[in-house]
Amino acid sequence: MSSSLRLVIIGGVAAGASAAARARRLSETAQITLIERGPDVSFANCGLPYFVGGEITDRSSLALQTPQTLKAMLNLDVRTGTEAVEIDRTGKRVQLRSLASGAIEWLSYDKLVLAPGASPLRPPLPGIDDPRILTLRSLQDMDRIKAAAASAQNVIVIGAGFIGLEMAEQFVHLKKTVTLVEMLDQLLPPLDKPMTLFMEDELKRHGVGLALGDAIAGFSPASGALACQLKSGRSIAADLVVLAIGVRPDTALARAAGLELGTRGHIRVDAFMRTNDPDIYAAGDAIEVRDFVTGDATAVPLGGPANRQGRAAADHIFRPTETKPLPGALGTAIVRAFGVAAGLTGWSEKRLRAAGRTYRTVTVNDNHHAGYYPGALPIILKLLWDPADGRILRGAGQRPRWRGQTYRCNRRRYHWRAHYRRSSATRTVLCATIWFGQGYR
Repeated sequence: MSSSLRLVIIGGVAAGASAAARARRLSETAQITLIERGPDVSFANCGLPYFVGGEITDRSSLALQTPQTLKAMLNLDVRTGTEAVEIDRTGKRVQLRSLASGAIEWLSYDKLVLAPGASPLRPPLPGIDDPRILTLRSLQDMDRIKAAAASAQNVIVIGAGFIGLEMAEQFVHLKKTVTLVEMLDQLLPPLDKPMTLFMEDELKRHGVGLALGDAIAGFSPASGALACQLKSGRSIAADLVVLAIGVRPDTALARAAGLELGTRGHIRVDAFMRTNDPDIYAAGDAIEVRDFVTGDATAVPLGGPANRQGRAAADHIFRPTETKPLPGALGTAIVRAFGVAAGLTGWSEKRLRAAGRTYRTVTVNDNHHAGYYPGALPIILKLLWDPADGRILRGAGQRPRWRGQTYRCNRRRYHWRAHYRRSSATRTVLCATIWFGQGYR
């Protein structure tokens, strides 16, 4: 690969910033341009809820890098406030538009990496455009939520997944009256219901109202507040609503360029992050990946895999003959709410059952260390495996006081891949948590 290669990367957060940094480490002379529509690059997405609630007090600590630091350290040409509006695959160039001035320019590339990420879902419900209904994706979203929370008392969080649980916890820290609404009859839909009960009890113990098995139907103004109508007919008044019901991949640019997309609109890539255009790569929340259990296409919008995919794309661009393919994704993750943490990796029992997969399962209820030693607390561990070959299909755990949960989840992740060679350990993605180590590194 020529040392003067022109590399353009669209998207400057997890996957895009990782691709740019890795590319510079592999080539001192490549021309690397990082395009970001927003004002920030390489910020700490996982820390956003914790700044809202005051656990993180220094906003600047969330801006891991700036265009200036990336220029000084890695000689990257970082262009924030710039939108990629068109890809000319034949001419190998990208049309860019400055959001400040509206100026248009074309930028040529030898290789292009797409890392546009995903946007929070805002379903077309009555009243959804009310300014008191917010989502969390960027530092600016975080600022809006924090400012709105300052004058709000009653807060509704819609969606009891990872972001929803974290936001509910942080609003309680701010002494708000919090209601958590979830369409399914349990918290944390990726887990089996019995594995969520510690978490459910902990939320109730801290005063969080739970509306489980009830979906949002719409919103309407009501006596200075916002009435949130649920499909059950129940109405809950709120001063602030945070939507945390999932994300949609930002793939309009890829679609317009004729790149192949999956059934849910994600960019299709191979194990080296190449799209159906050999000069265009993609990484992060916008792509399909291979499910490690089944080999089928899936999406795993998590920071750890996004960083790994960005580095993998850069590796293949600059040293294609030496790069190993990424083996697929398990969706390893962990979340904390107050004193309880839950971790998971692989397929849940309900998902295996729905897919008609044969499996065996064991659940262990015990203490996290010897019961006679002071401070022993209960822990639940669940393991599922294929009876035909003993292959692990899922590992999950939940425990109060959360310390050690990351370690246990990661041990299951390692056992899953124990048949891999030693070199594969460098490509193992562990569960990441800002409050207990950097598990994915």
